[in-house]
Amino acid sequence: MSPKYRVHRFGLRMTADQDRLEQFLNGLEGEVVSIVPNVTLGFFWAHRVDFVLVVEKVA
Repeated sequence: MSPKYRVHRFGLRMTADQDRLEQFLNGLEGEVVSIVPNVTLGFFWAHRVDFVLVVEKVA
């Protein structure tokens, strides 16, 4: 039996949404395989993360 995966898109602001992200990760059913941030350039070449993709392995 091959494993199945789910990909979740989680929009966030890195400076304010730490608690929301923690609750989201603790509420997942399966095992977190990877967290992939979407990094963009902002004002004056400042990097920011708009959202993260969370890959979950489910039974």
